[in-house]
Amino acid sequence: MAKIVLDRVDKVYAGGVKAVNGLNLEIRDGEFMVLVGPSGCGKSTALRMIAGLEEISSGKISIGDQVVNDLAPKDRDIAMVFQNYALYPHMTVAQNLEFGLKLRGVSKEERRKKVEEAAKMLGLEQYLSRKPAALSGGQRQRVAMGRAIVREPQAFLMDEPLSNLDAKLRVSMRASLSQLHERLGVTTVYVTHDQIEAMTLGDRVCVLREGRLQQVDTPQRLFDSPVNLFVAGFIGSPAMNFVSAELTRGDGGAQVAFAGYTLPVPDEVLDGKPGLDGYLGKKVILGVRPSDFEDAAHAKPDWAPLTVTSTVTEELGSEINVIFTIDAPPVEHKDTADLAEDAAEGDGDGAIPLTDNKALWTARVNARSHARPGQQIELAVDTRRLHFFDPATGLAIGHPDAAGAAG
Repeated sequence: MAKIVLDRVDKVYAGGVKAVNGLNLEIRDGEFMVLVGPSGCGKSTALRMIAGLEEISSGKISIGDQVVNDLAPKDRDIAMVFQNYALYPHMTVAQNLEFGLKLRGVSKEERRKKVEEAAKMLGLEQYLSRKPAALSGGQRQRVAMGRAIVREPQAFLMDEPLSNLDAKLRVSMRASLSQLHERLGVTTVYVTHDQIEAMTLGDRVCVLREGRLQQVDTPQRLFDSPVNLFVAGFIGSPAMNFVSAELTRGDGGAQVAFAGYTLPVPDEVLDGKPGLDGYLGKKVILGVRPSDFEDAAHAKPDWAPLTVTSTVTEELGSEINVIFTIDAPPVEHKDTADLAEDAAEGDGDGAIPLTDNKALWTARVNARSHARPGQQIELAVDTRRLHFFDPATGLAIGHPDAAGAAG
């Protein structure tokens, strides 16, 4: 095992295109670090530079105590798992598993022992004599992981290893990966575009955008305390709702007004976000997560009411997504524009749809709610979990890392 350190790492392609820009990242010994971000953000390039498959343009990469800038991939003591499995079709599972050990001159007895251990760990014992063509996608990916495990490397590097699997299989493979990491404790760097995968697997998650590090933190802290509009909108599904709003002080304390609504801002929120009181009387961008709404009939009594007319309802079994318009245009900011562009390229999950230049918001409520399309519904908002962003910079107001993110 080993820690991996990227120190001001750049990757510049021909024509001056910067795929990775001044990346500083320390991956701790034994940590499961996930690199996530939209297409073209530099996450796979960063992984390939750690592996030595891509030369770095400047900066320094260390694995353990060794600077590996000039080391060949085979000398870095890492093992990679790719999304396309990269198995030898003419070899059996057992032969695929032991191939790397054979190249290293490991004895036949030692190879057999390691292959058996890995096969048992991954539930592949009954498939050892089969060839890859006779395996399912999930079984092939387990073979690819087994081939990495038998090497006993300092680190595993995984490039979207589950993206070729169907949704149900991905869920079970995520669980298997978590169990494997728990047992092996090997430093793992994992690239994905799927933020649910990132949130469920990572000890910490590194959010990249246009080659730059946006925020690195635990999944829960990324969700609860995003450093800017981009991270706030990228992490979480459905995406956070945004609106331009005005922060004022009324008779009962601070409040935020938008689209004909006024929500109280609790003193604990004003005190807990240093500098937020400096925005009183000014414009802010307000963010509300869908999960911080509830049908007022099922909400806590101290949540603030908000009456809306539902446009669409999505019944998900355990909960309902209530989609409604607010009488305000979408937030115009580089961060939200990038999010909308990424959603358009992907599956549309994070898109900000518009109706007559009115933004559509989503509230996630209890399945016992009687919300139906076209009906007026009384929602309630947990105002202790409101998010505030600077309209010019897009940075979260009062976030301890906002100054560093601006740099």
